[in-house]
Amino acid sequence: MLVGTSSGGMVMACAAEQARDRVGRLVFADALALFDGESILDIVKRPTTAIETPLARGPTRQDAVARLFADLEPNLCDWAADRVTLHPAAVYNRPVKLARFWEQMWEADVLYCRRALNPGEAHIRRAADKLKARWHVIDTGHYPMLSTPDALATIILGS
Repeated sequence: MLVGTSSGGMVMACAAEQARDRVGRLVFADALALFDGESILDIVKRPTTAIETPLARGPTRQDAVARLFADLEPNLCDWAADRVTLHPAAVYNRPVKLARFWEQMWEADVLYCRRALNPGEAHIRRAADKLKARWHVIDTGHYPMLSTPDALATIILGS
């Protein structure tokens, strides 16, 4: 089983494609599920508060607190904000290469987090439809492992 959230969905899809015979199930937890040739910037719209350099980009700490982790209790919000890091710029700009992933049959669950701005319901639903996956909705922000770990664990465990 592979589980991914946010940009981890791209990593999960690539790993699954490369090790198809070793993957029994996928769980996209409010994760990017890019089609071959798409980039993150085709899907994700970032606010102007984001940090952008030639090598990396991502939210400021203040933006992470106010937007990404806004639904977390204060101590957990501070803990998460202290650990947020920039992503390499190339993961936003370069198209993903998934030549076989979307043509293969997968057992999959796709989770949409209702309060998350990105990647958005249309993107998450598109992945669920293409994968013929089980659809789940949680009324939380983009990081369900922090805000609703029990609900996420139930989906992962399939119970």
